[in-house]
Parts: sequence; C-alpha cells; structure tokens
Amino acid sequence: MRRRSVTLLGIAGLLAVPLTVLPQAQAADGLVSGEKQVTASSVETSAFGPGLAVDGSASTRWASAEGADPQWIRIDLGARHTISRVKLNWEDAYGKAYRVQTSDDGSAWTDVYSTTAGDGATDDLTVAGSGRYVRLYATGRGTPYGYSLWEFEVYGAPGGGTGGGGGTGPAVPFGSHLRPYAAGTLKPTGTQSALDQKVVDHYNKWKAAFVRQNCGNGWYQIISPDADHPYVAEAQGYGMVITATMAGADPDAKKIFDGLVKWTIDHPSSVNPNLLAAEQDTACKSVNGGDGATDGDMDVAYGLLLADKQWGSTGTYNYKDLALKHIAAIKKDEVNPTTKLLKLGDWSGSGDQYYYISRTSDWMVDHFRAFRAASGDTTWDSVRGAHQTQISRLQSMYASGTGLLPDFVVDTNTTPRPAPGQVLEDAHDGAYWWNACRTPWRIADDAVTSGDATSLAAARKVNGWIKSKTGGDPNKIAVGYKLNGTPISSSSEAAFFAPFAVAAMTDPGSQAWLDALWNKMVATPVDTSSYFSASIQLQVMITASGNHWVP
Repeated sequence: MRRRSVTLLGIAGLLAVPLTVLPQAQAADGLVSGEKQVTASSVETSAFGPGLAVDGSASTRWASAEGADPQWIRIDLGARHTISRVKLNWEDAYGKAYRVQTSDDGSAWTDVYSTTAGDGATDDLTVAGSGRYVRLYATGRGTPYGYSLWEFEVYGAPGGGTGGGGGTGPAVPFGSHLRPYAAGTLKPTGTQSALDQKVVDHYNKWKAAFVRQNCGNGWYQIISPDADHPYVAEAQGYGMVITATMAGADPDAKKIFDGLVKWTIDHPSSVNPNLLAAEQDTACKSVNGGDGATDGDMDVAYGLLLADKQWGSTGTYNYKDLALKHIAAIKKDEVNPTTKLLKLGDWSGSGDQYYYISRTSDWMVDHFRAFRAASGDTTWDSVRGAHQTQISRLQSMYASGTGLLPDFVVDTNTTPRPAPGQVLEDAHDGAYWWNACRTPWRIADDAVTSGDATSLAAARKVNGWIKSKTGGDPNKIAVGYKLNGTPISSSSEAAFFAPFAVAAMTDPGSQAWLDALWNKMVATPVDTSSYFSASIQLQVMITASGNHWVP
C-alpha cells in the first residue's frame, strides 16, 4: 500500500469534512496518549489488544473484529486536555469513513474530524477540541477485514476549561471494560460493542419504565408496581447500583444517582438512621414502622461505593462517607453477631422468632469484599466466610443433585437448614422460589470478578444441573423448584431464567448454553409491570456483557 502523510489543510476541500481547522498544532503541545488506558469495541484476537495502539511501537497494533461496523477505540487521557493534533498510523485494514471525537464524560461525544474518503497510510490531523476522552469511531471499512492501527497518537496539553461535567467524567464508564473478569470466564458470542449495545437498549427501556421523580424534593425513585408499596428499598438499591454502573452510557446517570441518594437520606430507617426505610406509600412517606430491609441496604451501600469510584466524593454528596456509615450500620443492626450471617432487617432483635433466620438472596459475596476494602474492617472477611460456608453446606446437605438454595434458612445458630414451611412469606419459603431465584447471579457475580474457588464451585454446581435439567433449552426453566429439582410452576419468568446466565459464565464448557440464555434475555422485552424481573434481567445482562465491577 502507498504510504503517505496528510494534513487536514491538504485535504479539507477534497477528502474530508473537518469540524474545526487550525493552521498548525501549538508548538508546546506534546504527545499525551502514550501508555494511557485504552478500550475498544472489539479485538480480532487477544494478540491485538487496544493498548498496543498507544505503546509507542510501530510493530504492534490494535485490530478490531473483522467484517463488522461500526467499531471504535477510545483513549482515556485521565483528565481534561486541549487536543490540537491526532495521528492515525493505519495498518492495511484502514478506515474509509470515520470520525475523531472528544468527550468529557465518555458518553456525550463531539466530532473534531470526519471523513468518508480515507485511504489508509498515516493520517496526521490538525484539530481543535478538548476532553478527557478521545475516540476514533469508524463506520466504513476500506477493506473486507476490520480496522487496525499501529499507533493512535493524541497531542495536546492538560486543561481546556471545565466542560459539561466539570472536567471529570466517570472513572469506569460503561463499556470501558477496565476491570477484567477472572481468567476463563465466558461471555456471550458476539462483538463487544454489540453486547454492550444490547445492555444500553435494555437499560433505556428499564429507565423509562421505572425511574421516577414523584413528590418533588429533588428525589428520584425506582417505582415498584409489583411490590406491596410503590417504593421499596430493594428497588432503590437496584437503581443506585444500575445508574452508577451505566455512567458513561447515560449522561444523566449522576443526576439520577444523586436524586436516589437524597431519597435514601430523607427516608431513614426508624431503627438506625444510617439505613433506608424499607417501604414508602404513594405520598412518598415511609410506612409499616419505617424500619430497614437488609437486601436494599446492601445494594445502597454498594451503590455508594461505586459512585465514589466513578465520580469522587467532593460534589453535592460525600458518597464515601455515606457508604461507610451505611456499612457500619449494616454491621451493627443487620448482621447477627453470633452467626455472622445477615438478618432479615434491622428490626429483628435478640429473642424474637426471626433472629436466627437468613435470606439467601441477601448473601452478596462481592458486596462483602467491597465493604472490607472500603472500611478496612476485617469483620467483613468473617462475614464473607460464614456465608460461603453455608452456601457450600446447604448445597451439599440439602441440594446435592441441584445446588439450589432455599429462600430462607432457619436455625442459623445451631444447624442451619431450609425453612420447613412458611416462616416469613409463603409455603415455599424452604424452596428455590421468588427470593432464591437471584442466588445463581449473586454467587456467580463473585466468581467471575474474584475467581474465588468456593464461589466458582457453587456456581458451577447449579449451572451443571440446570443445563442438564433443561437439555440446554432456557425456555424450559421453570418458575421455582423444590431443592430436589422438582418444578413448582411451568411458566417462564426473567427473574428465574436470567440469573442462570451468570452461573453459565463460570463453566468453560457452557458457551452454547450461555449463548442460548443471552439470546433469550435479548428477545425478552422489559416487563414494565415488574421492577423485580426487569431489574434482575438488566443486572444479569450487565454482568454477562463484561460490565460488572467491584469497587
């Protein structure tokens, strides 16, 4: 291929449509992209990772998946810069149509250069822009293959004004994949950009269905049409984790998150004001005693830790301080000090009939790891160990053929066992029912992010059973099972089939099964009548696409 270097001035009238043109780059501007964090929509193989485009070597390169458009590669400069020059050193697989873009937050992009007549070689572009992120967004291939760059160089200088986000975008924007999973973890078949886009599409529908601003006061809420009350703590916790994770894909993520934070602050538990009251009515007032529920509080604390990592804690709310107070309150009033297992809520005290009962869907092992890292409190190591011990024990003693966990475990101070019948909600409290349906997701979330052997073994056990039980057909996943694997209902529900996808990610032999589960999720529309199923499915899709991370 013919090699040449071209400036924007030389082709402005013929080949490209420049958004802004400067006579020349500022002499003081230097290379600012070297060895910076880089992400891409896809890679052809692991030998052509995006970081190779900024390693300073003309003999290593990034290459996208072949035969698919669009594709992108993005550099995170770490802070806002003025951008005066971009140099693209193409391999043979070049972009014919592409844009160079900048962004403050990794979500809203501004074009600083655009062409539909690229011919490869080296494009040395003089531009004018600013932002923390610089992206090559390619929409038309010059060859039948993909896109490939020997080097992607950005020149500029730190600074350049405050921008729409105060110059500080999310540290882990959705789609950046900055936190890789444990080695050997599967993902659904398809390009990374396509997987990410399916999640964004589902998120936008979830957001339209459930994110509300009712009752004023600067509040945001997640509405829960299928719960006993219009607003429940579990839904708010889901909302906080989801919006903090989707930062970068949703420019309103921080605004929504802060509205949810204000809601939690203004609706404190009547038992411990550093926890969230579990239920609110149509007037947005706490009801039923205003005490806390462990599941919601776990996710609220985790969401606050995500927010601290995403945006820092120097804005309207000190996320880190709020998180640490919430974590300490969970330890004080929602962890049984004897068993180190979670209680049902802060309302259960020593001597009552619920004090030695625990709900398995609250056993969020990756949350315990995050609480330990943020607080430095070794108690959370003991708490994590206690829950993992019981997961293994319950699988071995009560579900050896299935790996299923019951909704509720009783007698946690003596011989923990599945509930013998109704102890809190209904006759299926000792079965794999509307609470425990989340456990494959919760257990496997820890397995894929930490690689922990105990979590991996537990996830693989239940994955092996459900794959065999259904013959690899996710349409055959029932709504509820007895612990021996007998179905309770033959209908289909996202809250039951989606969580198995995360368990499937832990088994190298389950690619086809994972793909079938993913395809079923993609084909299943958001159930606007159920925050529960819709929120679970969305969070499973976030994990399955490689976008779940532990703060």
